[in-house]
Amino acid sequence: MIQDIVVYPDKRLKEVSDTVSEFDEELHKLLDNMYDTMLDKKGVGLAAIQIGIAQRVLIINLPENDTDDAIIKKEDTLEVINPVFISMKGTCKNQEGCLSVPGFYEDIERAAHIVMEYQDRHGKKKIIENQDFLAIALQHEMDHLDGKVFVEKLSFIKRKKFEKEWKKKFK
Repeated sequence: MIQDIVVYPDKRLKEVSDTVSEFDEELHKLLDNMYDTMLDKKGVGLAAIQIGIAQRVLIINLPENDTDDAIIKKEDTLEVINPVFISMKGTCKNQEGCLSVPGFYEDIERAAHIVMEYQDRHGKKKIIENQDFLAIALQHEMDHLDGKVFVEKLSFIKRKKFEKEWKKKFK
C-alpha cells in the first residue's frame, strides 16, 4: 500500500528511529508498503521514518540504468533492518536528492567505502561492503534513521540559501 511521504521540515524527520526486535508479519507488511511507496514516488531508497514509522528499517533498489524506463524488480530490493556501520573510509561527492525534500538536489560529501552489518526481514545477520552508489544511498538512508536529512550536510551559506528558497516554495 502506498504511503504518504513525510516532507521536510516535518519534525518527525528529526526523530531517531527505534531498533526493530520483532521480525514478524507486521515488519514484512511495512517493508512491502515501503517498496510500493518508493516505486510509486520513483525513489531509489526509503527509510521507514519517511512514511512516519520510527523504526530502524530502510530499503534500497537501484535501477540497472538511469533511463526513465529502467526496470525495477522487487527481488532486487535490499531490505536493511537495524543497520550499523562497521567501517567508513575515504571521501567522495555525489549529487543527492530525497523524497522528503522533493525537487532539491545538491552535491554531498560522504564516505567512499563502507562496510555495514544489518539484519534481513527474517532477522538473519548480514554484512554488505560497497564503494559505489549503493554506499552513498546506504549512508543517505542511514542518516534518516538517525534523525538527519541530507540538507544538514550543506555548507552554512548553501543551507541558508536552501532554507530561504524552501520557505518561499511552501508559502
